[in-house]
Amino acid sequence: MNFSARAAAQMKLLGGWLCLDFVNTAGGRQAQAGRKEITYRASSDKLKDYGDLLAWSLHTEILNDPQAQSLWRESQQRPDDAASVLRRAVALREAIYRLALAILNQTAPYASDLAALNRELTLAREFRQLVATADGFDWQWATAKKALDRMLWAIANSAAQLLTAGELSRLKQCGGENCSWLFADISKNRSRQWCDMQDCGNLAKVRRFRSRPGNKSE
Repeated sequence: MNFSARAAAQMKLLGGWLCLDFVNTAGGRQAQAGRKEITYRASSDKLKDYGDLLAWSLHTEILNDPQAQSLWRESQQRPDDAASVLRRAVALREAIYRLALAILNQTAPYASDLAALNRELTLAREFRQLVATADGFDWQWATAKKALDRMLWAIANSAAQLLTAGELSRLKQCGGENCSWLFADISKNRSRQWCDMQDCGNLAKVRRFRSRPGNKSE
């Protein structure tokens, strides 16, 4: 399988955290009011199938190419399981997004979002082990060649690290129209407004210029 042509393998990684780059596989989210909780519908989504999830995992170096190819072959033998992992991945992604919004808006997180993250963390912990290294000891993921959900372990762990040890005051959402990407602002004066100045930043400049009297195009 050639994963490089997929959109998930070509997207910019601007979040600063693995979990934020995962959230950014969807963009242009708009709030959709529900009976109990607000959900967000994305205008673009790079995770259309399990192959896209593998392509993104390879792009972010969660997996190497032999691992991604092996999981692809496994997914062809277990299509229902692969589809289930994709649904879990999307549910985890949206839970992390809403948890981030709760931080940004200084509101209480939904209990269901914390539960979704905790479920994935519980599953991931089974495969996390302490190993000896040249510098002492470190955590690594146990080898599980046929675990179709192995990329979710690292994503959930990244989200937990962000929420417990990250500088949450640096968490921001891109101000670009129809973007909604999240990122950690590591600039010294914390003045970053856009996921990427070359994309959303320049578009915003163009819109401001055209909105000025005398600059509107015919």
